[in-house]
Amino acid sequence: MDCFKKPWFASSEFSRNLQQRPRTHHILTVPFFLLSLFLLSASYTSNSPTPYTAAPPLFPPSSSSSFSNSHMVSKPHSRSTLSSFTAERATTHANSTNTHSQFIRDLASCDIFDGTWVRDQDAEPPYQHGSCPYLDDSFNCFKNGRSDFEYLKYRWKPHGCHIPRFEGLKMLRMLRGKRVVFVGDSLNRNMWQSLVCSLRASLKDNTRIYEVSARREFRTQGFISLKFRDYACSIEFVKSPFLVQEWKVLRNKGGVVPQTQRETLRLDMIQASKSQYNNADIIIFNTGHWWNHYKTRNGINYFQEGDHVYDRLEVSEALRKALKTWANWVDLNVDRKRTRVFFTGFSASHYKGGQWNSGGKCDGEKEPITNESYLGEYPWTMRILESVISEMKTPVFYLNITKMTDYRKDGHPSINNNNNNKGLRTATIVQDCSHWCLPGIPDSWNELLYATLLIAHTQQT
Repeated sequence: MDCFKKPWFASSEFSRNLQQRPRTHHILTVPFFLLSLFLLSASYTSNSPTPYTAAPPLFPPSSSSSFSNSHMVSKPHSRSTLSSFTAERATTHANSTNTHSQFIRDLASCDIFDGTWVRDQDAEPPYQHGSCPYLDDSFNCFKNGRSDFEYLKYRWKPHGCHIPRFEGLKMLRMLRGKRVVFVGDSLNRNMWQSLVCSLRASLKDNTRIYEVSARREFRTQGFISLKFRDYACSIEFVKSPFLVQEWKVLRNKGGVVPQTQRETLRLDMIQASKSQYNNADIIIFNTGHWWNHYKTRNGINYFQEGDHVYDRLEVSEALRKALKTWANWVDLNVDRKRTRVFFTGFSASHYKGGQWNSGGKCDGEKEPITNESYLGEYPWTMRILESVISEMKTPVFYLNITKMTDYRKDGHPSINNNNNNKGLRTATIVQDCSHWCLPGIPDSWNELLYATLLIAHTQQT
């Protein structure tokens, strides 16, 4: 056990490996055996009293504290190509070759983010097209005219293990009495809506869900919450695209009423929210895409600390400052014995011929990328994130979805994004090659989240 007294990522050996590895292939991943141990290191309590029989803690107490800083370890990814694999083969392998406990042990020791997309002609989405009322119109590609659904006939297959099929009722039982909060940008909202719709589809009575905070509050307050009555479980989303506070600098031109001068981004202040989510049972953060927008990348008179507005600050340094503000807030305000913290990595975009506001497009894509050598460079934003996470006191499980999303150029709304163009390409249409159709790719992210919770739940029983 001596090897676990100091996290490997903090060792000199880890530092040497990072220095020797090409930066474009620097992808940090999380073997599940470390994940399961750190998940088992703390006990959950219910967010509020419920009339239901309390379920066992999802993450029971553990006498071991040596894993409290085990956020992640690193290993290089191997090259791979798209392969064929059927759900029947995966199920047969899991049921006949291994016992259930062996299946879980295999999963717990597997790097679930290093894999490939496999063709699965029998694959079905966890909820049907047009069936979920909680989808944003911009993600509802079926409603907006998309008619090809072959992109749903692929499953994410890690090298060396199989991801269990998502079972909504089982996940709801594991989350009984819990509060799950997604905090971040619209890609995290993509994931939140996918989870809500997947859980809803497992219910016999869909009226057993109600909106604690409805969409009108989301438009004005950036917060929405859904409650599953029979499980006393809430799934929430808090809009916070930068994680730190967007701000307005005011000036007085001699009049009585100050006039708005410009917007700034307070790198030293976590974004305020009327939802006090620091005591939730599970918090899933993300940020990334907004740091690539023109105003942010320009960095001129936009970033602020205290009363000081920087004339110019490199966006990479601004992101590092913002993430350190977030990390300090988590370390000071989140109870590590109660709350599990996740961070969803950068979701790849696939614009060709420009960006979202300059004619970039991805329409007509019908299949995933099949050769890893065609994937993009690892995002600079995630390298900074990984550096900040490695210095935190709070264990953070990094959902590194970058590679798995980089393959899927076929899964974006593109022209089917609620721009009233009825799925027809025009010269002026703004295509969406950043977000994902739902049902679609974010359903696989929630399968990985489900697998994470399943391991912890299985090891406690």
